Amino acid sequence: MNGNLTFTMVKPAAVADGHAAAILAKISEGGFKIKAMKMTRLSKEQAEKFYAIHSERPFFTSLVASMTSGPIVAALLEKENAVEAFRNYIGATNPADAAEGTIRKIYGKSIEANAVHGSDSDENALLESSYFFSEFERF
Repeated sequence: MNGNLTFTMVKPAAVADGHAAAILAKISEGGFKIKAMKMTRLSKEQAEKFYAIHSERPFFTSLVASMTSGPIVAALLEKENAVEAFRNYIGATNPADAAEGTIRKIYGKSIEANAVHGSDSDENALLESSYFFSEFERF
């Protein structure tokens, strides 16, 4: 399965703005199959652990605050070459730099409130999806 799975989260700002369903529909339109999905809210400790790779960066505190500000929709996605395909599909981290028609261009408001998270490697996709989904929650 490695190479065919990626992980995403619809971020709190996009959920609060009522865009979760539209984003999930756009993901499906892009040929991604949803293999697991849930709505949940990250605690400060969970967000700090999930984003630990960024713990020394100056934006870490505001990232954690943003990601704990409301519910998220977490999803495990399947498609050939999923990580690269999804990262191209969602667009650049900064919505202002994202290509027209990408999820971040359409629904993102800022670098931090860029609508969705997307795994950056096959290894991280597996780690991140395991953070949210047990084997029993994957279909």
